[in-house]
Amino acid sequence: MTRREITFGVIGCGLMGREFASAAARWNHLTADIARPRILAACDTSEPVLCAFCEANSGVRAVSDYRDLLTSPDIDALYIAVPHHLHAEIYIAAIKAGKHFLGEKPFGIDRAANTIINAELSKRPDLVVRCSSEFPFFPGVQRIISLVKSGAIGRVLEVRCGLLHSSDLDPLKPINWKRMAKFNGNYGCMGDLGLHAAHVPFRLGFVPRDVRAVLTKVVQERPDGKGGTLPCDTWDNALLTCRCGEGPDSEFPMILEMKRIAPGHTNTWFFEIDGTRASARFSTRNPRTLETLFYERGKPQAWLREDIGYQSSYPSITGGIFEFGFTDAIQQMWAAYCDEVASGTSGMKQPFTCATPREADLSHRLFDAALASHRDRAVVTIDAEHHS
Repeated sequence: MTRREITFGVIGCGLMGREFASAAARWNHLTADIARPRILAACDTSEPVLCAFCEANSGVRAVSDYRDLLTSPDIDALYIAVPHHLHAEIYIAAIKAGKHFLGEKPFGIDRAANTIINAELSKRPDLVVRCSSEFPFFPGVQRIISLVKSGAIGRVLEVRCGLLHSSDLDPLKPINWKRMAKFNGNYGCMGDLGLHAAHVPFRLGFVPRDVRAVLTKVVQERPDGKGGTLPCDTWDNALLTCRCGEGPDSEFPMILEMKRIAPGHTNTWFFEIDGTRASARFSTRNPRTLETLFYERGKPQAWLREDIGYQSSYPSITGGIFEFGFTDAIQQMWAAYCDEVASGTSGMKQPFTCATPREADLSHRLFDAALASHRDRAVVTIDAEHHS
């Protein structure tokens, strides 16, 4: 069967734009009949970056103004990977132009921007608009999601999830836009890393009711790359302790970590859940290992370490004995997005979609409350709109 193509324009040709291009170029890695993405055009404010992207991906035309992609009839969908302060402008323009798109978190520099984006999106329910979040597509995470949904966990006791970096431990690392609030927003590391930590808990229905947040600014200024320095005015680390559950008989704590300064961690995503009948944990530090503990009265409480190998949501040519990695997760995420665009949510070959605008909206509500919590040194209630 000939796979249907979805033609794409890329707005923002940095690291993640290049990751998408790589995933699209090796689509024959997948054995499932998934609509194939084909990148036709790209746009970036940096001419050298744009030229390098087009040279590395033959047949992609360079566009100087992203609006040209919105009016191109040969482009079905977009990948929008731009700094946070540009989200509202470009996302809304894409929606008005009737383009499907996968955008980067946090879907607006702040809650006000996110609200405007979602208001515009509500007018176009026909569009498939999703947010990038690749870590849930690791096989170990999918196994845990299935375990929780089956009810095997029992009553939830505690949930922990996070994304940890360590490169900012170097005080001489040159500054970039993510370390400046005018581009990144006041959320700091929460805006950049937060939806990665919150996506799986939100998808499992673990909606935070309140939060006590501790935010940390460690490095006050960084080299500007021109012989001077610039102030770093965003949060480096965030630790959020949330209360989930509908009442005293079902409440449990959820701890979310988002850290750019976590010594020893290159890019560690983890998810852990403890329950009365079973517990489970996974970390990208050991990407082929799933740990589970099933409680039986009178029996030893012992963790089982299972070597799960390569068990992707969308089948591929890779044998099950091999390791699943970050680039695989990226391609699986894009397979889910293309599958949904081509077939609709109900027609997807597996049920896990990319992060939704609703989940991004909930993350904004959480991060707004976290900023207030840290400022006031208090527990802050999160809007009740999503407590359902």
